Amino acid sequence: MPDATDARGTTIRLDRPPRRIVSLVPSQTELLSYLGLDETVVGITRFCERPPHWQSEKAIVGGTKEVDLERVRELEPDLVLANHEENTPEDVAALDEIAPVFVTEVKTVTEALDMIRSVGTLTATTDQTSTLAGRIISRFSTLPDFPPLRAVYLIWRDPYMTVGGDTFIHDVMSWGGFENVYGDEMRYPELTLDAIADRDLDVVLCATEPFPFHQKDRFTEDLRDALPDTPVELVDGQPFSWYGPRLLDAPTYLTELRKSLPAPRTA
Repeated sequence: MPDATDARGTTIRLDRPPRRIVSLVPSQTELLSYLGLDETVVGITRFCERPPHWQSEKAIVGGTKEVDLERVRELEPDLVLANHEENTPEDVAALDEIAPVFVTEVKTVTEALDMIRSVGTLTATTDQTSTLAGRIISRFSTLPDFPPLRAVYLIWRDPYMTVGGDTFIHDVMSWGGFENVYGDEMRYPELTLDAIADRDLDVVLCATEPFPFHQKDRFTEDLRDALPDTPVELVDGQPFSWYGPRLLDAPTYLTELRKSLPAPRTA
């Protein structure tokens, strides 16, 4: 019988590999697709954009923060994949009354690998998940020891928001040699433009998600005006924040990004 212990310390025991999965986490939805579980996944959120065709083929059960509980109940899942950060405790508690819920918490690349292996255990795809985890480890282990760049990673505008040291993005930044100047804070601190300008930065990283900094020049104009001598770089948010098979591409992305940036001022 498949079993795994989730981030709550709850052990999920299934009588057999699941046949009807609802995934409430975009990264984990992509993982299920990578594992070839197309016929098994019956429901996803509207934010589960990979693979794209699932948006029209699977039942949409609301958003990550506003799950349509009745829609989930109608789907009669035998496993729900949720996440400590992306889904609300209230939704998870209600879902516990519907089906076994496996809750993940992923703050580091190492924890992402643990999550991948656990999903493999629950879905009887351990051969595939072991191979995937091994490939990810291999690629991250080849990253060079980059000279550190003092950086702020912005996820939101109006107000500006960044990431603290207890986030997955912070850990990926460290793999790329980015010294998160807000690494001593927790979660997602709000910032003022003046606070950003006072941080003696080597680079400002503006992510494409959740806020789409890349869509309009004016979204970064204030930053460029306030920090005329500091690169303001638009970066793809997925290599920094998706913790499923997208991690295979993250090391190459980080390497290419570093090649495009100037050396640290103190180097």
